[in-house]
Amino acid sequence: MGSHHRLAPSGFNRGITVLCVLSAAAALGAVPAGAAPRDDASAEVDRLYQEAEKATEVYNKANEQTLRLREQVRAAQDHIARQQQHINAMREELGALAGAQYRSGGLDPTVALLFSADPDDYLAKASTLDRIGIRQADQLRALQSAMRELGQERTATAGKLARLEHSRKAVAAHKRTVEGKLAKARALLNSLPDGRRVAYERASRGSRADLSGLPDGTPLDARAAAAVDAARSALGRPYVWGANGPSGFDCSGLMQWSYAKAGIAIPRTSQEQRYAGRQVPLSQARPGDLVVYRSDAGHVGMYMGHGQVIHAPYPGAPVRYDPVGMMPVSSVTRV
Repeated sequence: MGSHHRLAPSGFNRGITVLCVLSAAAALGAVPAGAAPRDDASAEVDRLYQEAEKATEVYNKANEQTLRLREQVRAAQDHIARQQQHINAMREELGALAGAQYRSGGLDPTVALLFSADPDDYLAKASTLDRIGIRQADQLRALQSAMRELGQERTATAGKLARLEHSRKAVAAHKRTVEGKLAKARALLNSLPDGRRVAYERASRGSRADLSGLPDGTPLDARAAAAVDAARSALGRPYVWGANGPSGFDCSGLMQWSYAKAGIAIPRTSQEQRYAGRQVPLSQARPGDLVVYRSDAGHVGMYMGHGQVIHAPYPGAPVRYDPVGMMPVSSVTRV
């Protein structure tokens, strides 16, 4: 594990209060480009990282809802199409029957019976036409009613999808705003003298907790072991906004992908992953447990033992090991 400590630093450890994601764009807009004093650069970077990560989790949630709703709309449309085909077939059948009734109905039934080559056959057909007409009309009314309901459902679903798409686009726009601010803050950090920048990076890797009492252990079961192996296999892959593998990940996407490799479905966002299992104390953490950070549950990593987690830190930093105490731990979840 020692070699992992040479990887790039984390920037999430300062615990600056996170603004609400829906008002963050306005809050960030109040900071002109380059206005942050050089002494405040690290705090500004930490704040922007947290804002960007929270925006990403909101984006992930909206995008997940959008994809799910698209599937519901698609299924509803398929159902409507099948119902329409059924109705069309019934209309054709009813049309043929109506034509036969019209042709025979041009004569008075008594006269038609007198001229029929086979009166018994005529009577049987007439009786059948009457019965089928009533039955088919009832079916058609039922299908038309069902089609009206499906049409209403499709309209409602399409409206909901439009609202979710609008929300997703708004979150994506907010994310771009945060990315711009983050890039400016990173440029400010990079402009610092090497010594100050190295000091910031060293501080960003510092652990806030005494980890001497944490168990190393092994995963409690085969599923957790498989998730641990999957997370290890992702080491070095890039952080990518809104991605859940396999070529790139955000923090919660890495957790979802790793557990999917173990055959377990967990929610998409770090806020939901917090409740994906049983919460345990940090002192009892075992490899495979999800370590959720900050009071807003805005970041998540996987405990690997020896006081370390694997996580996808932020843009520009690959999936890597970091100390479990790299930022305030809010909960530990055993899936």
